[in-house]
Amino acid sequence: MKTESIIVRFGNNVQRIRKEQNISQEKLAEYAGLHRTYVGMVERHERNITLVNADKIAKALNVPIEELVKQ
Repeated sequence: MKTESIIVRFGNNVQRIRKEQNISQEKLAEYAGLHRTYVGMVERHERNITLVNADKIAKALNVPIEELVKQ
């Protein structure tokens, strides 16, 4: 079984949780203090983000950071 990279898991989980909470990428970016295009790049697995920004996104989604990296 091939394992997803952490970048793919993180982006997929961010997108899933954001949609479950009915939040736009733009609103998530605003809540996290990031640019909306950055959030889109994270969700499309185009960014290897820092722990600082991962923490900002987790807090903006009101979930533990562990939720964003789980399989």
